[in-house]
Amino acid sequence: MRLPVWNIDGLYNLMAENINVSVVNYNTHRKAIKQIRHQVFIQEQNVPESIESDGLDTEAKHAVAFYSENAVGTGRILMDGHLGRISVIKQYRNRGFGKAIVKALIHTAEDFPISEIWLSSQYHARGFYQKLGFIEKGTIYQEADIDHIKMIKIV
Repeated sequence: MRLPVWNIDGLYNLMAENINVSVVNYNTHRKAIKQIRHQVFIQEQNVPESIESDGLDTEAKHAVAFYSENAVGTGRILMDGHLGRISVIKQYRNRGFGKAIVKALIHTAEDFPISEIWLSSQYHARGFYQKLGFIEKGTIYQEADIDHIKMIKIV
């Protein structure tokens, strides 16, 4: 497998899997971002729309994963280092898209005046984030009736 590469346009590319992740402007990619999150969080996981849509999207940097020309995953990072809304359409999971999204957001955070990034992981997904260098902090709590745990990573 080829190593991931960042080019000058902020494109993360895993050539072996035909995965491209771009850090994008929310306003120009709003439709794709909202469609992915609606499908994953609202339809699949029954998260109420009022929780999924928190009004912070325009303040965040967003990453969108593409397979060929199709947007298949997304995530965001806020200026305080909070990663969130990491989501990949079901049929594209376990193929490296989520990992590429998180790595793109971690890379983006290198430009922020912060020393750590953090996220609220669904408890069942904590192993995924541990492999990317995140550690659990605190105890399990509920968000949208789903067990979560806070995780942090020093940048």
